[in-house]
Amino acid sequence: MSEQNCLVANDWICGEYVRSRSQELIDATVQHVWITVASVAVGVLVAFPLALLARRFRTVAGPILGLTTVLYSVPSLAMFSLLLPVFGLSAALVVTGLVLYSLTILVRNILAGLQSVPEEAREAARGLGYGSGRLLWEVELPLALPSVLAGVRIATVSTVALTTVGYIVDYGGLGTLIVSGLRSDFKAQVLTASVICVLLALVADLLLLGLQRLLTPWTRATRAPRTRRRPAPAKVAEAA
Repeated sequence: MSEQNCLVANDWICGEYVRSRSQELIDATVQHVWITVASVAVGVLVAFPLALLARRFRTVAGPILGLTTVLYSVPSLAMFSLLLPVFGLSAALVVTGLVLYSLTILVRNILAGLQSVPEEAREAARGLGYGSGRLLWEVELPLALPSVLAGVRIATVSTVALTTVGYIVDYGGLGTLIVSGLRSDFKAQVLTASVICVLLALVADLLLLGLQRLLTPWTRATRAPRTRRRPAPAKVAEAA
């Protein structure tokens, strides 16, 4: 009875709210997850060629990095308003906006990873007859993975937070519940949706961290094998 009264009392923590609105929470969480995944995936596909272009032609590196930085600084409301005539009130509008926001992180990290590849590794691969494409996919990209995946982690966590802004067009996942709860002063809804959003960010970061360690085992600090101490030689008593 007390749990049901928490809805009437409008408590922040209310188990009855979670039980009675479980499907609504699941639907919002699923929408939040797929918008985040789609945005980061498309962001990587767009950022990768931009980073390659910036590395190949130094004259365009500055404009590319500058443009992605400017895009990240555009307020979300203004960004969605600019994209509205093209995409209308749809999920594509939110995904496109989030992709543009992710580029400043992804392009910089991919470019930094590629630039960190030792020149000796490139020269050795060329000496073995590697062409530019094979050199990129089999030598440079694997060595750049730590930086690339670090960028993906940061972009993913950032996108989990930014997805909530999609409430403006009713495609904000958990953000839609948070804002509607704030407007109606529904405390349990605000807190529950916010907690789930934070948990999504933490889980995504841990999963990507595990993937990073799995794909880049050479980055793990190897402990030096402990040498077993030999007992000090016993002193031989001199014969009297």
